[in-house]
Amino acid sequence: MLTVRYFAGARAAANGTSSETVAAETLEALTQSLVDRHGERLGLVLKAASFLVDGLTCHDRQAVLPPDATIDILPPFAGG
Repeated sequence: MLTVRYFAGARAAANGTSSETVAAETLEALTQSLVDRHGERLGLVLKAASFLVDGLTCHDRQAVLPPDATIDILPPFAGG
């Protein structure tokens, strides 16, 4: 299981959820599972979000995720 942590606007779009566990093999599968759980509002945030996998930026949404990884979802932040 993966631990997913939401920050800022991603947390708001996930109905105030700060973290949860999800089973998924890739970031693409993870994002689809999260949209299924929380709705298209989160889906819009996820399209622009950055993902950290165990603290490292991951841009490849087809990459296989390590088991028991922590995924941080960071939406774009205003003001730099």
